[in-house]
Amino acid sequence: MTAPETDIETAEPDTEALRERALASLTTARARTTLLTSCVDEPDLTAQHSPLMSPLVWDLAHIGNQEELWLLRAVGGREAMRPEIDSLYDAFEHPRAERPSLPLLPPAEARRYAAEVRGRALDLLEAADFHGSRLTEAGFAFGMIAQHEQQHDETMLITHQLRKGPQALTAPDPEPVPLFTGPAEVLVPGGPFTMGTSGEPWALDNERPAHPREVAPFWIDTTPVTNAAYQAFIEDGGYDTERWWSPRGWAHIRQHGITAPLFWRRDGDRWLRRRFGITEPVPPDEPVLHVCWYEADAYARWAGRRLPTEPEWEKAARFDPATGRSRRYPWGDADPAPEHANLGQRHLRPAPAGSYPDGESPLGVRQLVGDVWEWTASDFLPYPGFRAFPYKEYSEVFFGSEYKVLRGGSFAVDPVACRGTFRNWDYPIRRQIFSGFRTARSEVV
Repeated sequence: MTAPETDIETAEPDTEALRERALASLTTARARTTLLTSCVDEPDLTAQHSPLMSPLVWDLAHIGNQEELWLLRAVGGREAMRPEIDSLYDAFEHPRAERPSLPLLPPAEARRYAAEVRGRALDLLEAADFHGSRLTEAGFAFGMIAQHEQQHDETMLITHQLRKGPQALTAPDPEPVPLFTGPAEVLVPGGPFTMGTSGEPWALDNERPAHPREVAPFWIDTTPVTNAAYQAFIEDGGYDTERWWSPRGWAHIRQHGITAPLFWRRDGDRWLRRRFGITEPVPPDEPVLHVCWYEADAYARWAGRRLPTEPEWEKAARFDPATGRSRRYPWGDADPAPEHANLGQRHLRPAPAGSYPDGESPLGVRQLVGDVWEWTASDFLPYPGFRAFPYKEYSEVFFGSEYKVLRGGSFAVDPVACRGTFRNWDYPIRRQIFSGFRTARSEVV
C-alpha cells in the first residue's frame, strides 16, 4: 500500500516564537481556570457535584501540582515545593469518588500554590532554549502542561453543568445562521491517506506516529446529528425498541431508565433541557449533546447507518484529494480562528448545524472540529510504532476495548488541545461529557 505525503511539514520555529506561543497558551489556560473557580463560592468549590467528577478545588490544585512536577522538577530540576501533597493529587492513586474525603488544600491555599508554581514556571520559560531533551524540544513540556490545564478546564466545565443551582457562567450565543440546506452527506473517496502525526511539535503520544491507512469509500454526514433528528428517533420509540441497540447498550439503558439525552426532560409536547443552570427548550438545529456511545450507535442503526470508524473520521477531516496530503485541520494548516470552529468556551453551547463554512474540510464536511465531541465506532488502540511519552499513564494504560474514541473537540475544548489528529476516549456509557456524533454508511460498489 502506498500512502500520500507522510506528514505535515512544519517549519522550525525560532526560540522567541516558541516562547511566545508557550506563554500565550499557559496564560490563556490560567485565565480560564480562574474564571471557572472564581464564579462560585467556597462551598461549591469544595463540594462534589457528582461522583463522576472531582471537587473543583481538587482540579485547581492538581493543575498546579502537575505543572510543578513536569516544568519545575522534570525540566527545571528544582526541589519539590510541597512533596507531601503529591499523592493527594495523583489521579491514579485516588478515584474521583474518594477525593472529597482527602485532606485537600482549601481554596485560598490551592490558589496560592498554583500561582506560586506558575510564577516559577514563567521564570523557567523566560530562560528556556527548547533544546537538550525530547521533553524540552520545541517547548513540548510547556505545551503539554497548557493542554493538561485546558483539559481540566473542560472537566471543570462539565462539573459546572452537573452542578445544581442558579447560573454561574455566562457567554454570548453563537451567531445565528440560516437553516443548513446543503447535502446531507458527503462521499469520502477510498484509498490510502496519512493518519496521525510525526511532525506536530505538541502532539501527544497517542497521536503518533504518522502512518498510512487504507479506507474504503464511504459516505459521512455533512454535519453532526441534530436535536431534531435525534428527537425523531425518540418519538419513533427508539429507546423502547431492542433491535436498534447492542446487547450491552440495551441492558444499560434498561437498567438505568434512560429515555432521552442527559439533561433533557419532556414538558407536555415539547422537550426542555438544563444547560449551566438555565432550563430552556431544546433547540432543534443544534447538534445533539450529552449522549453516550450506546445511544449514538442505536440512533445510527435506526437511521440505517453506522458510526464512522476513527480512520474514516480522520480522513474526512484531514484528507485533501487535490494534493493527496493530510492537513492539520479540516480548513488547512493554520491554527483555529473564530471563523473556523466553536472552541475555547467562547460560547456555552454548540452552534447550529451547518455553521462555520470557513472551517469545512476539502470534501465539504462541516463542524468536524468544535461544537461536540463525536463518538466513533473504534476502540482506543495504539497506532503502529506507538511509544509512550512522557509517561505510560497518559495513554497506554487506557488502550483496549473498554474505551471508545471521540474525535473533533467541543465548544469546551481550547484550540491548544484540539487538532485534526487529537484523540479523546471514554467509556461507552459516559453522557456528562460534551459528546454528540455524526453517522456514516459504506459506499455500495
